Amino acid sequence: MDYSKTLNLPQTDFPMRANLPEREPKMLEYWNEQQIYEKKLAQSKGKTKFILHDGPPYANGNIHIGTALNKILKDIIIKYKSLQGFDAPYVPGWDTHGLPIEHAAIKILGLNRHELNPLDLRRECKQYALKCLNLQREDFKRLGVAGDWENPYITLYPEYEAKQVEVFGEMAKKGYIYKGLKSVYWCTSCETALAEAEIEYAEKKSHSIYVKFPLIDDKGNLPVGVDREKVYAVIWTTTPWTMPANVAICVHPEIEYAWVEINDEIYLFASELVETVVKANNLGEYTILGTMKGAAIEGMTFSHPFFERESPIILGEHVTLEAGTGCVHTAPGHGQEDFEVGMKYGLPIISPVDPTGKFTAEAGKFEGLTVSDANVPVIKELAGRGLLLGKGSVKHQYAHCWRCKNPIIYRATEQWFASVDGFRDATLKTIANEVQWIPTWGEDRIRNMVADRQDWCISRQRVWGVPIPIFYCTKCNEHIINDETIGAVKELFRKEGSDAWWAKKPEEILPQGFTCPHCGHDEFRKETDIMDVWFDSGSSHAAVLGQRKELQWPADLYLEGSDQHRGWFQSSLLTSVATRGVAPYKAVLTHGFVVDGDGRKMSKSIGNVIYPQEVIQKYGADVLRLWVASADYKADIRISNDILKQLSEVYRKIRNTFRYILGSLHDFNPGTDKVSYNQLLEIDRWALMRLEQVRAKVTQAYEDYEFHLLYHTVHNFCAVDLSAFYLDILKDRVYTGLPTSIERRAAQTTMYEILNTLVAVVAPVLTFTAEEVWQYMPKEANRAESIQLTNWPVAHPEYLDTALAAKWGKILELRGEITKALETARRNKVIGHSLDAAVSLYAAGEELTALSAIKDDLATLLIVSEVTLSDNIEQAPGEAYRAADMQLAVAVAPAQGVKCERCWIYSPTVNQDKEHPALCQRCAAVVKNM
Repeated sequence: MDYSKTLNLPQTDFPMRANLPEREPKMLEYWNEQQIYEKKLAQSKGKTKFILHDGPPYANGNIHIGTALNKILKDIIIKYKSLQGFDAPYVPGWDTHGLPIEHAAIKILGLNRHELNPLDLRRECKQYALKCLNLQREDFKRLGVAGDWENPYITLYPEYEAKQVEVFGEMAKKGYIYKGLKSVYWCTSCETALAEAEIEYAEKKSHSIYVKFPLIDDKGNLPVGVDREKVYAVIWTTTPWTMPANVAICVHPEIEYAWVEINDEIYLFASELVETVVKANNLGEYTILGTMKGAAIEGMTFSHPFFERESPIILGEHVTLEAGTGCVHTAPGHGQEDFEVGMKYGLPIISPVDPTGKFTAEAGKFEGLTVSDANVPVIKELAGRGLLLGKGSVKHQYAHCWRCKNPIIYRATEQWFASVDGFRDATLKTIANEVQWIPTWGEDRIRNMVADRQDWCISRQRVWGVPIPIFYCTKCNEHIINDETIGAVKELFRKEGSDAWWAKKPEEILPQGFTCPHCGHDEFRKETDIMDVWFDSGSSHAAVLGQRKELQWPADLYLEGSDQHRGWFQSSLLTSVATRGVAPYKAVLTHGFVVDGDGRKMSKSIGNVIYPQEVIQKYGADVLRLWVASADYKADIRISNDILKQLSEVYRKIRNTFRYILGSLHDFNPGTDKVSYNQLLEIDRWALMRLEQVRAKVTQAYEDYEFHLLYHTVHNFCAVDLSAFYLDILKDRVYTGLPTSIERRAAQTTMYEILNTLVAVVAPVLTFTAEEVWQYMPKEANRAESIQLTNWPVAHPEYLDTALAAKWGKILELRGEITKALETARRNKVIGHSLDAAVSLYAAGEELTALSAIKDDLATLLIVSEVTLSDNIEQAPGEAYRAADMQLAVAVAPAQGVKCERCWIYSPTVNQDKEHPALCQRCAAVVKNM
């Protein structure tokens, strides 16, 4: 007789192979067809809201691994909050204005942007942005991210632009918007001003020159007897091209400066740097003729090296001794600190560079050269005049444009600014008192950035964006911005979008009969600059949270990469505090950047880039989601093919746990077969105790956004507590017992509780797998049609039993030691399977007490055929395994008797039943009852 047919073997259609790349798209179709997201919102209507406001990704191509990380983190949080009973809608958004899109559109058109009609260019930009947006939307959906994908917020939508204009107008009304001449970051490739948030630093090799400025007037500071014709102040610079804009030399009032005689010339530079300067320029022997503080030499004048212009000595606190000479070349037209000190002294602001980076006529013989091409001619000019003391090169961190990646320059131009000084103190108080920063170092980071930042340059000299809604009177040339103008522009944009700014004349936009409030004139021109895209996205709290009825203001959480402390986190905070006096968010969570397995930045040139689309194609989105949960994302997150392969094995272990439990519940009806807690075996109650501990730990991990903790907790529970212990031990009871016995139903009841809890706690992470498991689970009355529509597992404090925990903690410790002895016997070929073994235990003390308490269950717990327990540890044979730090010895021998064909346990009762001679007494009785 084939006794295998009498076993209650697991039966399930739940696939062994995940085959996620093929199966996940079908799950997406199911969610979409059944409108699961919409049902979730309807189910949670009226409940407490939890709003995670999506920071808009830039719509300029397929997503990368960092974008995938960000979106998955958001989805994990929202799905957890939804299971917890919150009304947690997710409205995705996109940033659709700005330089990269404009560059791409120009490239597509193949024309010079200056030759394009603005409306034609904007139309091409819009088409390109929406095309990229749709690509990204499909990528995000494929990650398993649930949200209102058909109704996202998009910064080019008319209603969004209208609200942005309103925010701008409110800031202007409060006096925070002004136009001024300043030295700002300027990208000559993009031909526009940039804000601090649009600057990246990268290594650059620059010229390094020491320049002599001939003395004009020493103001009585020269040592006696010195020939004035031989005296020079020496500056050092890494930007020779800025020399035409020099108007002064800056020294620190407290630094000591020296008159240094070298080769019959006298040079002025900081005393502390004499050795450094002499060595750097191979100047040889020197003599210090005298010293004085910087404050004493203020007002001395020197001659510009090649222009008929004086360069006076001025004082500045920004001068340091870190490099150079302590005498700082000062060109207010090409540096922020230079500009500030130049304004203080009333110096001319010379900036002889056009928007493309070419010198104008003001630069004399260098006219027409680009700033990069001008470095060598300037150096040659200095050398030809005998004023080049030395030259070399230096590698240093230099500011680059974050979009085109080219080095930027400082350029003094008139721009529109938001006066951060006007609301800086209020912003700093908000940072300290109103917002939870996760991790906590985020508070220091953004506070320092806000405390140190200059006024926000919000104007850009481009076309693709929201125009700065300001008019100029053609008669008095004063700019005009008030409630009337802002109201007119806002309503126009709401109806027609910002294209109308270029399509309509001023009189078609302004209210009928509008006149200049300064002079009464009635003809106007429009501002040609657009707003910084950070102003676009920084207005999203007002344009989205404040306008969509399913959302609320402020948000509970903003979640982006750590670079957004200088970007979206900050621009949102500034616009919110400026207009409303409070932060737009209650908490800010920051994640790090994705790096390769060795911790290196990802780079196409290195060949270490991991693309999310390729990961999904090979492993499935759930493995990528598991990677997100596995990492402590608050630091940089590593990813590599090896890491993904390891995670796929972890995923397989979790999936196989689900599959085994589902198979073991094939004949279990929760409505009729459950047994009460009191009917469970002690080991079942232990399993539920561990389940409750896991549920509590995982819940806290979600609450704390510590997803790597829940990953390790779930993985260990599946691999150690379940697969390696409880489920392994359970097989005999589940496979060989009577199908309807209390003992078997107790095991199934316990497994069903584990399954219900486990599938829910992993659902926010393994979103596809959890749904698949949910569809295969035994059906209960009023069961939700999707895992996403169920509730978070409730707490069961009654499962927590201190005495039980202590007892089984000791048992597991002992079992671990006994298992080592079995493994040794297996390696030595004493036994094959553990059921081939008869185990003799010798114990004393608390080890004996613990083993005696479960003496009748030891064979089951150890999955062996026979166990004997002796209280005389001295009688243990010499070859017995002895546990360290325990009073325990273990001897393993082949089991006696005959192997039962049904349960595989060796038993002396085999052959005793005439009807079923191949079975042990227990199995024979079960088969007869079946």
